Amino acid sequence: MRIKDLIPWAQRGDEERSAVNEQHPVVALQQEVNRLFDGFFGRFGGHGEEAQTLPLAGWAAADVVETDDHVEVSIELPGLDEKDLDVTVAPDGLTVRGEKRVQRQEEKKGFYLSERSYGSVFRSIPLPPGVDCDRAEAKFGNGVLTVTLPKSAQAQVPSRKIDIKVA
Repeated sequence: MRIKDLIPWAQRGDEERSAVNEQHPVVALQQEVNRLFDGFFGRFGGHGEEAQTLPLAGWAAADVVETDDHVEVSIELPGLDEKDLDVTVAPDGLTVRGEKRVQRQEEKKGFYLSERSYGSVFRSIPLPPGVDCDRAEAKFGNGVLTVTLPKSAQAQVPSRKIDIKVA
């Protein structure tokens, strides 16, 4: 047996190649992985049925910046308005939920168009200890939600370096 006979995509005749490809487990695995990736990434503006049915991806990009006196969280939420958002903060985390429902109807001479779309987004971000939830502020503009979470006075105490002594 030659090594070339073990490779399913090796140079063979069309009939022989299609028979091997249908039965070979490596080819079947590759096709299944391709199908899964196409279905998953299609929801994010790619090709496929999911791209047309999901206006929001379900996962919002976020940046978290921590300074000495506050934590700032910025979340991209394109297509949403502030009335579509629900922001809650607890000592252990920040939660952002959003829903967008769009309905359009158009009737002209000779046709009637009715479209509905729905999308939701959910993001939960863990926060470091010492965040003062009572003084949290949220601003929304140009599709970006910015939440500023001041740190409590105890959390702002500067750290001190400890010298290490030889035992």
